Amino acid sequence: MYGDTANKLILDAKRTSNLSNISLYQADLIKEIVKEINDLNKDVEFLQEQEELNQDEDNKVNQCQLFVTHLSMRRNKRCLIAYEKLRSDKIAEFIWSNQDNLNQDNLSYHEQEFVKDYNQSITAYKSHFSDLDLSGDLEPPTNIFIDVRVLKEGGEVTTEYGSFNLIKNSQFFVRKSDVERLIQQGYLEQLSS
Repeated sequence: MYGDTANKLILDAKRTSNLSNISLYQADLIKEIVKEINDLNKDVEFLQEQEELNQDEDNKVNQCQLFVTHLSMRRNKRCLIAYEKLRSDKIAEFIWSNQDNLNQDNLSYHEQEFVKDYNQSITAYKSHFSDLDLSGDLEPPTNIFIDVRVLKEGGEVTTEYGSFNLIKNSQFFVRKSDVERLIQQGYLEQLSS
């Protein structure tokens, strides 16, 4: 049935959109959808030829088939665009937040090129604002100080209010702005307040 493959692609994108990493690029599904679009395009060309030849009652049936075929093609294209947009937004989010868990093996060749180019652009842009952390949290803090738990060893950290050692499973009450980068890098996790 036309549109089933595109529906599978969207369901996969929706299922993986809340994961903390990028899922494997669905190249096989995309190839199937593109093939389906090409097949539908051939059907459109055939139906248009038939419409030019027949000017009788069958014309209404032909127009209906032509309309449904066009709608199927548009839906498949919209699904492909939505899938690519979702992935590019997720990749951009990883790059802006300097997260290290972006698995390049799960990306298509074009996505890997996008990562490389986008990374260079972001680095160049951030270099103009060396005194600001542009990758910080965009939400205003509700509390200046937060409780954090150490997830992995990291040595000594010095802040304006003192020093502490990153020893796995230890907990600290620290200023959020002092440890945002460590949270992004996976050394710390913020405990719920």
